[in-house]
Amino acid sequence: MDRTQIVLLGLPLFLFCFDVLNLFTLRPPPPPPHKAHHHHHHHDHLQNKPPPLPKDTLDFPSQKPIAGAVGVGNTVKISFCTSCSYKGTAVTMTKMLEAAYPGLEVVLSNYPPALPKRLLSKLVPAVQFGIFGIVMGGEQLFPMVGMVPPPWFYSLRANRFGTMASTWLLGNALQSFLQGTGAFEVSLNDELIFSKLQEGRFPGEIELRDAIGRKLVNSGITGDGALWT
Repeated sequence: MDRTQIVLLGLPLFLFCFDVLNLFTLRPPPPPPHKAHHHHHHHDHLQNKPPPLPKDTLDFPSQKPIAGAVGVGNTVKISFCTSCSYKGTAVTMTKMLEAAYPGLEVVLSNYPPALPKRLLSKLVPAVQFGIFGIVMGGEQLFPMVGMVPPPWFYSLRANRFGTMASTWLLGNALQSFLQGTGAFEVSLNDELIFSKLQEGRFPGEIELRDAIGRKLVNSGITGDGALWT
């Protein structure tokens, strides 16, 4: 087995094992910040150091709570399908809710697919690279396992570039389907307010604002423990 065949066979298996390992392994906590020594030697340098750029995360920065505001102490969670390009809608809803109910905390998060679909989506790239390896080196691979190249192999080999392009496009479409949930779930203090999975549509801005407002009024308690009047 030459070096090219080893890479074609080993790379899909390595990618699949690495993805499965990341799926079940918790990320280690970030290391504690390193204490800088000799502050008096670098005082001028630290003053001129530019502030760090914010990280691009799903969490949309919430406004600072206002004492006695309607939304203080209440949390809205919007869980949505990130692979479905729903983030723009989630950010729009976040701005609307924070403007309507000052002090309300809005948390954005990904709504993950079921575990079997996640595992299958990790398997798709391994299958794609496996097909690429068979198309490119099948004449040497089949005899190594004691098999005669089947007729379908020669059909694929006759149009190898079309086969590889089709495998790549169909595999990516299948992976997007497995990772997508179509979810846009809104909850207030862990109580479901709106579910796209149940309703089959997105909530309107006014509809969502009024639904959360009714829940806040029915609770009758603000974040600082004072009753509404």
